[in-house]
Amino acid sequence: MILTPLLVFFTAALASPAPQAASSVSTIASSTTSSAAVATCSGNTASDRSVWCDYDISTDYYTDGPDTGVIVEYWLDVTNTTLAPDGFDRIVLAVNGTIPGPTLEANWGDTLVIHVTNSLTNNGTGIHWHGVRQNWTNQNDGVPSLTQCPIAPGESMTYTWKASQYGTSWYHSHFSLQAWEGVFGPIVINGPATSDYDEELGTVFLNDWSHDTVDALYTYAQVTGPPLMTTGLINGMNEYNGSGTRYEATFTSGTKYLLRVINGAIDTHFKFSIDNHTMTVISTDFVPIVPYTTDVLDITMGQRYNVIVEANQPTDATDYWMRAIPQVTCSNNGDGDNIRGIVRYDSSSTADPTTTAYSYTDDCVDEPSASLVPYVSQTVTSPTGEDLTVAVGKNDASLFRWQIGAESFQVEWADPTLLQLYNGETDWSEAECVYNLSTAEQWVYWVIETSIPVPHPIHLHGHDFYILATGEDATYDTTVTLNTDNPPRRDVATLPVSGYLVIAFLTDNPGVWLMHCHIGWHTSEGLALQFVERYTEITGLIDYDTLNGTCATWDAYVSSDSIVEDDSGV
Repeated sequence: MILTPLLVFFTAALASPAPQAASSVSTIASSTTSSAAVATCSGNTASDRSVWCDYDISTDYYTDGPDTGVIVEYWLDVTNTTLAPDGFDRIVLAVNGTIPGPTLEANWGDTLVIHVTNSLTNNGTGIHWHGVRQNWTNQNDGVPSLTQCPIAPGESMTYTWKASQYGTSWYHSHFSLQAWEGVFGPIVINGPATSDYDEELGTVFLNDWSHDTVDALYTYAQVTGPPLMTTGLINGMNEYNGSGTRYEATFTSGTKYLLRVINGAIDTHFKFSIDNHTMTVISTDFVPIVPYTTDVLDITMGQRYNVIVEANQPTDATDYWMRAIPQVTCSNNGDGDNIRGIVRYDSSSTADPTTTAYSYTDDCVDEPSASLVPYVSQTVTSPTGEDLTVAVGKNDASLFRWQIGAESFQVEWADPTLLQLYNGETDWSEAECVYNLSTAEQWVYWVIETSIPVPHPIHLHGHDFYILATGEDATYDTTVTLNTDNPPRRDVATLPVSGYLVIAFLTDNPGVWLMHCHIGWHTSEGLALQFVERYTEITGLIDYDTLNGTCATWDAYVSSDSIVEDDSGV
């Protein structure tokens, strides 16, 4: 579902990098829908997607880009409801009544103002804008226990951030396990592309799904390990045991389509493909790359890819399976061969496709590093580093607790790091896992290692990171060559099985930034840490009244309802 603007954008604002004297405002109503929400920038056409008004695909979006003066405004309401995404009714949490929630769409350089209301009957919430750098807007990152207190039931919070990047992402709750109860939806930031296409197909959202709530499954996850997921969804749809409806897309022969593929699963690495069709990959997360082609796309939790698919199959065959295949090596799903959508060349067809899947190796790896070449080249210079070990153990209650670094992560919903900083409290406990990065504009790198044969999707807030090295079933040592010359960069990358991942980033964004595994069970079980970056500059960025007010209403709710925190706090 895409929310419709009630006032049109002024495309003239898109053409100028300078802020406008009076902002153009596009108001988005939460109850109306349309197939298109935001006009693209002039000059960006099917014959030249590299152009974006006064900018293009070569613009260094880390330091330059449009400032349109346009405000895009949304209203999101988090509610309890009952839905049947695959034909099976179950209790869910939803955004504006749907799974996925509505698509938030804007243009590169716009400012988004998003009003989130917590209409849950007895639960806090908070929305994180996954992959959005939040340049100098750390308080809007949406992480309870770090950048805010949870939003109490009946309360609202407004998030404001600029779309300084472009591409595809998603928003989701960062409170407890709500992201996998249904509190998620796509983000589309229109901008240039590294290859031409004719039309957008839209987002293709991949999820695993259970007929039990993930809250009910969490005890099993803590005691035994990853629980079996019942099935999966494509754009919130699937068939299960003869019920439900599959997602369908209609192709017109000779047309090149842009697909925005998102993995929002709690614990499933997918291989995504469309039978008989090849994909041209043009971006990883929010980073445009030199295009390459593949038949089968590896996509782990939290990752996104923009791909172009050409409708070039014979017209006498009209129906093809779209597949999201869980990898048995690291995923536990009882319906792995049935997470499918349908691509039709004839919209009147109702037949199931008879096509065959591409062959593949069952494994849980990222796309090859050699293929992920950022289009805008960046170089890492003289980084300083530290080792971080990923390990797992059990606490006094015999529950699994993961860690990255010295301790399993444990923070408090009611005592966010930003509020501590504002109050001059910097004597953090070991369990808060704070890593201070006090020097501005410094390259830092982190050697993330594990001896455990489990891969982990590592996600960093507030930054794209640069992947300097990676190795499976290997130990990092000083003989490993670090790739500092335009290495792959993104905000989620896989720590390989029994191996290492070396990442780097520049300390160019003051704030409190979470880094964590994007397997939902592992996040709740403590596989996280926080970077306090340029702490002397953070206090000046804090809107104390909003921060303190949200905490005050949360404290009152906790006191009256005797709420007890039972996970890592993020």
